[in-house]
Amino acid sequence: MTPLADPLPGGRPGEVERATALAAELTGRGVHGIVLAYVDTAGVGRVKTVPTARLAAAAAWGVGMSPVFDTFLADDSIVTTDVLGSPDGDLRLYPDLDRLAVLAGQPGWAWAPVDRITQEGERHPGCSRTFLRRVVTDARRRHGLTFRAGIEIEWVLGLGTAADGTFVPATTAPAYSAARQVELSDYGAELLAALAAQGVAVDQFHPEYAAGQFELSTGALDPVAAADLSVLVRQTVRAVSERHGLRASFTPAVLARGVGNGGHIHLSAWRDGANLHTGGEGRYGMTADAESFAAGLLAHLPALTAVTAPSPASYLRLQPSQWAGVFTAWGRETREAAVRVVTGTAGLRAEAANLEVKPVDLAANPYLALGCLITAGLDGLTSAAALPEETTKDPAHLDTATATARGVRRLPTSLAEAVAEFRGDALLRAALDPVLADAVIAVREGEIAAVAGLDDERIAAAYRWRY
Repeated sequence: MTPLADPLPGGRPGEVERATALAAELTGRGVHGIVLAYVDTAGVGRVKTVPTARLAAAAAWGVGMSPVFDTFLADDSIVTTDVLGSPDGDLRLYPDLDRLAVLAGQPGWAWAPVDRITQEGERHPGCSRTFLRRVVTDARRRHGLTFRAGIEIEWVLGLGTAADGTFVPATTAPAYSAARQVELSDYGAELLAALAAQGVAVDQFHPEYAAGQFELSTGALDPVAAADLSVLVRQTVRAVSERHGLRASFTPAVLARGVGNGGHIHLSAWRDGANLHTGGEGRYGMTADAESFAAGLLAHLPALTAVTAPSPASYLRLQPSQWAGVFTAWGRETREAAVRVVTGTAGLRAEAANLEVKPVDLAANPYLALGCLITAGLDGLTSAAALPEETTKDPAHLDTATATARGVRRLPTSLAEAVAEFRGDALLRAALDPVLADAVIAVREGEIAAVAGLDDERIAAAYRWRY
């Protein structure tokens, strides 16, 4: 695996002293425990916790956790690869103190994402956070590029009284309506207050289309920080929802029919402080590199769905004409295109211009999703790939000849199809390295087997409260 320039977490000078001082500060603020968080290959957030007094020890030596979690499925059953999934071995979880946040929605707790390191002091090849950092580092070294990313968070709120796991919306007010905002006004206000207290810059928060659905978006950050933030925001949403007697679900499809929960990713590439998606001579002001980056995304999208839409429930959401972006098409502000070119309002374009990738949901591990998207875009940039003709309106209504001429094809309609595409994409598999690529395939195939013979309603029910 390609080594990184930054030292291993436990070897950073002053880290233990810093953790000791942080622990004293946290104790003074009434924090009793630290949540050490990461996301597994299936997209489920996993944690270990330590008392605040043990933070310095965790920073110095990590906290033990089995590598078996790399091959957990969403239902907690376990699959195997050649090197993963056995009961053998141990890893160390090292908290990133730069990202530590006191959890306003969970009084008495703080939270930090972790890097996973082997007992021999090497980076664990299954660590998705390490993978994303490596992709970002390589892009800077080889192409002089940095990235800004943001992940939209959509969830539905159900009443917490349904003991049988059915979904009863917490509000029946119309989509996007003032009535829905008023009905859950106290909940929304507490959520925004908790996020603000944690230093989360929220751009928007509003009722969404589906029953009981809300959406929250945050400001753009470097990709690793953006993935971390996505995990932190969901931790906070869950906690505040529970405090209000509600249950939050980020699953791609709460019900078998209708609009599901997305996790659209906004991504922009920068060089020497300039946004490549504006100020150029290409379409809508894109530079040539930005156009090629978008072309790379489109070319790899069928295989990318195994990472960005990793659950059998994802394919209940990925339906035409529901703004889920299920065709390999692009367009300016076209919400049915898989890649939406966002130019931003005149006067703000230098900051706001970006690409929105729509066939993404929150079952996706955000570190894997961002790392693979950047890898695909860089492939297009490196080869100077040509962006095909733009698609406007709904690609589902294109005739066959027009779709073929524009390279517009339907994305996989099942997880099995997505896995087949991923197996055939040598670039993505090589970027992940064999250990992580094999884990992705094994976990996806395990999910497929887990729902064999189930109809759509039962698939939705199986994953309803897993994400």
